[in-house]
Formats: sequence, C-alpha cells, structure tokens
Amino acid sequence: MADADPDKRAGPEKVLVIGCGMLAREILAVKDLGGLDHLDLVCLPAELHYHPDRIPAAMDAAIVRARKAGYGSIFAAYADCGTGGMLDRVLERHGVERLAGPHCFAFYQGLDRFETIGEGDMLAFYMTDFLCRHFEAFFLKPLGLDRHPELIADFFGNYEKLVYLAQTDDPALERVAKDAAQLLGLAYERRFTGYGDLTPGLRQAGGWRRAVGNGAERR
Repeated sequence: MADADPDKRAGPEKVLVIGCGMLAREILAVKDLGGLDHLDLVCLPAELHYHPDRIPAAMDAAIVRARKAGYGSIFAAYADCGTGGMLDRVLERHGVERLAGPHCFAFYQGLDRFETIGEGDMLAFYMTDFLCRHFEAFFLKPLGLDRHPELIADFFGNYEKLVYLAQTDDPALERVAKDAAQLLGLAYERRFTGYGDLTPGLRQAGGWRRAVGNGAERR
C-alpha cells in the first residue's frame, strides 16, 4: 500500500517515506491526522518481516530509485527490525534517518516504556493491528498450524502471554487477538498504544515541522 509512485518526479517540497508494508495503514493514518501533506509514501513488502537479512538490500534499491525520481529528502519508516545494524549502514551511506528503536513493537509502545517493561515481556508474543488483520496469512498458513496444530507447542511453547498492542479500538481485531491467544495456549493482555513514537517520528521526517496556520516549513 502506498500513496506515491517512486518513479514519479518529486516536487521540491516533498519528503519520501520508505516504510515497512506492515506499517502502511498506520503511516497513512498519521499523515492524514497530522496534515503531513509533504510526505509521500512507498512501502517495501510486509513479508520482509520474516526475512530481515533482505531488508538492507531492498532499502538500498528503494533509496537509489527514489533519488533518481528526484527525492532529496527521504525517511525510513523502519526500526532496526532484526537486521543487526545492517540497515543502519545502508541508511548512513545514503544520509537517510529512520525511526528509533529495535522494532515496531518498541516504538508503538514508546521506547522509554518499552525499556521499562522489557524484562516483564521477555516471554511475550506481540501482535499489532496489522498482525491481527493478517493472522492467518502471516502465522497459521506459513507455519502450517492450520494443518498441523500439534506444531503450536514447538513454535510457541516458550511464550507465556500474547500481548496485543492495539493501534485502534477495533472489537473485531481484539477478537482475533483473543482467539489467537486461546489457540496458542497463552495468557492474553491488551495494551492500547495508538501510533506511539511513529507519530513524532513522521512529524520530524526530513527535518520538517508543522507551523500552525502556515503549513509545513523547514526547521
């Protein structure tokens, strides 16, 4: 999901956000709520969540493509996401900033809060709105749990609880999270996070800020 064609020539006032496909809906919501009209968005495939070693090369190619399209300001809507610092090396080479933190489960909760509760969540399996919407496609089918439920113990036996980090108040998504916890044999906890640090991160993307009554302007 994206609201920009990376091959389209960029206007001088635009900042391109290259985001994780798992964050597309949330990025667009923050953009809309904040009136961040200077942001364009393209997303890398959500499936890279399972292949973090592929994220740096995919980001590198996306940045090169965006530069050719005329974007001078680019922001990565990614945390480290399991790349072990490899993503940062790519971004540093291109002079591109990213969201702070190790993964989206951290910045949704806010990094300070995540660090505070981190030890208590060592055995937590996190779900987000996206993962609730795509629980079957991202977990049940790829892991074969729909055909072999006996594998649940192998994949989830070391977890103690399922923590649903809710970006929105959606009873249907919470029902999915509760059912998932029951299926996996885990205790259930819901935390409403909203968009967490994604909101200030996007507001600061490309060195911009909103000036009340004056639109977007440079810092």
